[in-house]
Amino acid sequence: MLKNKIDDILYLVEKPSRYIGDEVNSIKKDISQDLIRFGFCFADVYEVGMSHLGSHILYGVLNEIEDVYCERVYSPWNDMEEKMRENSIPMFTTETRTDIADLDMLGFTLQYELIYTNILNMLDLSNIPFKSADRTEEHPIIMAGGSCAYNPEPLAEIVDFFSLGEGEEVLVEVMDLYREKKQNNWTKDEFLSRLALVEGIYVPKFYDVTYKEDGTIESFGPIDEKYPSKIQKRIIEDMNTAYYPTKFILPYTDVVHDRAMVEIFRGCTRGCRFCQAGMIYRPIREKTKDVIVETAQKIIAETGYEELSLTSLSTLDHSDIKKTIFELIEKNKEDFVGVSLPSLRVDDLAIEVIQEIQKIRKTGLTFAPEAGSQRMRDVINKGVREEDLEKTLSQIFNLGWNRVKLYFMIGLPTETTEDLDGIDELGNKSTWLFKQVPAENRKGSVSVTLSTAGFVPKPFTPFQWFKQNTLEEFREKQYYLKRKIKNKKVKFNYHDAETSVLEGVFARGDRRLTDVLIKAFELGCKFDGWQEFFDYGKWMEAFEACDVDPWFYTRGREFDEILPWDFIDVGVRKDFLIREYNNAVNEVVTGDCRDNCLGCGVNIDLIGREC
Repeated sequence: MLKNKIDDILYLVEKPSRYIGDEVNSIKKDISQDLIRFGFCFADVYEVGMSHLGSHILYGVLNEIEDVYCERVYSPWNDMEEKMRENSIPMFTTETRTDIADLDMLGFTLQYELIYTNILNMLDLSNIPFKSADRTEEHPIIMAGGSCAYNPEPLAEIVDFFSLGEGEEVLVEVMDLYREKKQNNWTKDEFLSRLALVEGIYVPKFYDVTYKEDGTIESFGPIDEKYPSKIQKRIIEDMNTAYYPTKFILPYTDVVHDRAMVEIFRGCTRGCRFCQAGMIYRPIREKTKDVIVETAQKIIAETGYEELSLTSLSTLDHSDIKKTIFELIEKNKEDFVGVSLPSLRVDDLAIEVIQEIQKIRKTGLTFAPEAGSQRMRDVINKGVREEDLEKTLSQIFNLGWNRVKLYFMIGLPTETTEDLDGIDELGNKSTWLFKQVPAENRKGSVSVTLSTAGFVPKPFTPFQWFKQNTLEEFREKQYYLKRKIKNKKVKFNYHDAETSVLEGVFARGDRRLTDVLIKAFELGCKFDGWQEFFDYGKWMEAFEACDVDPWFYTRGREFDEILPWDFIDVGVRKDFLIREYNNAVNEVVTGDCRDNCLGCGVNIDLIGREC
């Protein structure tokens, strides 16, 4: 009946292909009583969720297990949600259109703090209570993972357990334990108590937090000594042998990244002080050239994609990237399969590689200087010199490009007006460099886009102690740049300051935000990452109703303050982060740790090997 009810409304909504399922390479299994049914939930629309590589990896990992069926669940767009509520249709899986309340377990991937209200909306559609304490044995167990799980506390009263780190191995262990639960008829608490002893698993109900009068944390720890006081993240040590899908699901509609993706390594050695991913995904672990090429060829054969993206935090840092790209281009040139690089640094190797990949297909070029002045780039340890950027832009303009996008952050620690002026100056310098290109090499008219976003201090970075800019400070800087940038060839974009502020609140928040989140949802907040839906006024109303001061979470912190995420061990030592904080204040650049070990501790402490 549910399938029929869904069919009856699909013609009434925009993009019904978001909901129909049955795509090429999607997995179908026979439903039986012994099957463990898992819903992999992405709290955003289908087009965004289908572009998330981690979802494809974990979907494949779980479905490799014979008695586990992992089905996908995506947030319905507002028109679909309206029809679902009108017709009493619950939140359903893409594969079998099953009510998610009938599954054994739901797993949410937390990629962005502003999807949290969508999580509540998905639960609400299937009448699943928000707080774990209110759910019964009949409700599915709810887990979460992903980059935002490294500060799980804002969702601690909602999520039953968190998986910290890379999920390929730990999810298999979770399924093994859940299989025992079914066989032995354990209660939910009995299952969670055993699960809390698995490395990388955090079960919030088994941990207590107390607060001082000033609102900071007095203490945080397990309610029983059998539970670990520190939760260590999980990592995959050997990327060459780790599971990786080759039969990617092929959507019927356009998605954000509609191309073949091959992950070539994890981790980063650059040490940018603002970058959470660069810290939490350490240590660096590469796939060999042969494994990358073999995987890529299998994916192309299974999917027919005409674009291949090599993904990582900094793709050109792979130790054998040049030979890898050249071999992929050579193998696929007759089929006109292009290679794209989503993450570029500014150096000669990048130009040599770009020159080669443009022979098949020109792809867009985005560079991220992150800051306008050299002083500011030294503060954030970006490792990019002005002359590097100028040389790179000159070379790509000579190769025939006439459009380039430069990405910056505003509100970085120690930022001054002169640092903002540098963003305008780089835009002007870019158009001037285009004019220096010989006329015969120029293609059309130059277009430079300067894109800025408000800086959000994140856990486990050297900047986790810094104060975030206020809404007024962000707006003042945005309007300053808008007035400053007058070059007709330069387009200026800026990210909404209000969402940056809210992201900052939840990025460094604690358990007291749970009630604020629920209240905001009750007031109508959802799809907060989408500008057309975000309602800052409703969020402020929710904070006021819950008597919670949002600015408490955007303030600066002292080094000796207990932070809500201090119980998590990502392998990077706190004394290293403090040292890097001080280096930022003193404008001292720290080199690439591939050249010289900087003592972050991740290799030695986490996996017991020399750096």
